[in-house]
Amino acid sequence: MPQMIFVNLPVKDLPKSIAFFEALGFSFNPQFTDETAACMVISETIFAMLLTHEKFAGFSPKPIADTSQSLEVLTALSRDSREAVDAIVKAALGAGGTTYSEPKDYGFMYAHGFQDLDGHVWEVMWMDEGAAQQ
Repeated sequence: MPQMIFVNLPVKDLPKSIAFFEALGFSFNPQFTDETAACMVISETIFAMLLTHEKFAGFSPKPIADTSQSLEVLTALSRDSREAVDAIVKAALGAGGTTYSEPKDYGFMYAHGFQDLDGHVWEVMWMDEGAAQQ
């Protein structure tokens, strides 16, 4: 069995969060989705569990971070091209998200990001693997 990762994120309004990420092109595994949690499929082995605050609190030994004041995690996603980076950020903005900086172009790497409806930061990047290996 391949190793998998499940990033657990507390959300204030689960239906709105699901709609936000569906607008970005993500799907959800209905087997692990109910009124308290939604399993967002990022890849075959990477998932984001969107959990209501009540559900998240049942797993966490610490209080939920106030994302308007602090950052609890920086989730980075790769994309196949610069255009794909720009497309997902544009979709996030169109679905009600915000951005926190201008795109960053390092030549061999391009990055931009957005904050979702709950203030979670998603950094999206493309890297020219051939140029990075030189």
